[in-house]
Amino acid sequence: MKLDSARIEQLRTTAATYLAWLKAWLAPVHLAQLRPMLKFQTGVLAGFALLASVLLGITNCTTQGTIQQRLEEDLQQSLEEVVPASWYDNVMQHDIVTLDSSDYNLGANETTVYLAKKAGKITAVCFKFTAPDGYSGAINMIMGLDRQGTLLGVRVLSHKETPGLGDKIEVAKSNWILSFVGRSLATMSASQWAVKKDGGDIDQFAGATITPRKAVQAIYRGLHLFKENQALLLKQ
Repeated sequence: MKLDSARIEQLRTTAATYLAWLKAWLAPVHLAQLRPMLKFQTGVLAGFALLASVLLGITNCTTQGTIQQRLEEDLQQSLEEVVPASWYDNVMQHDIVTLDSSDYNLGANETTVYLAKKAGKITAVCFKFTAPDGYSGAINMIMGLDRQGTLLGVRVLSHKETPGLGDKIEVAKSNWILSFVGRSLATMSASQWAVKKDGGDIDQFAGATITPRKAVQAIYRGLHLFKENQALLLKQ
């Protein structure tokens, strides 16, 4: 809309009026009179709170896309670590199935399963899960399995276990987590799915038995989640 000279002059006058009012309101003499008043102090606090909220909102809007991109990149990297790249030609993040996992004590009532496909056929599945009862808290992991339920890989995503002891569940600290490749419910009995201290076949760490014990138990429960839903997953 094009403004005529009269409208422009009116806007200038209005702006000058508001600026004059603001200048007078911010004058030291006027502020000195307002400072002792409770409503002035409350207003200042509310103003700063409003400003902080606006700045926070702006920051969130400008960084949300970047944060989401980083999360997707982290997920992609995690998937690649437990399912060999040669096993699929699809985008696993886009081929998903949600399972009810409320009975498996895996840290969530629902589990998102990522499907690996080659030429349209499912070759493997992958999902995140949690051992909620680690020595120092939850141990978040991810596993990949082939169609038969054999482990292709397991990785620890995050944990709070003791440095130098329980943190050996990380692939960067030891090769313990790599020992699960090739294991399955079909090749090991229930009693074998335990650390050696408990009569099983899986090594524990010196001075830190709880961490590997709970990780093994969670992996075992994750394998059962796949087994109970194997038919459903493989017909996707």
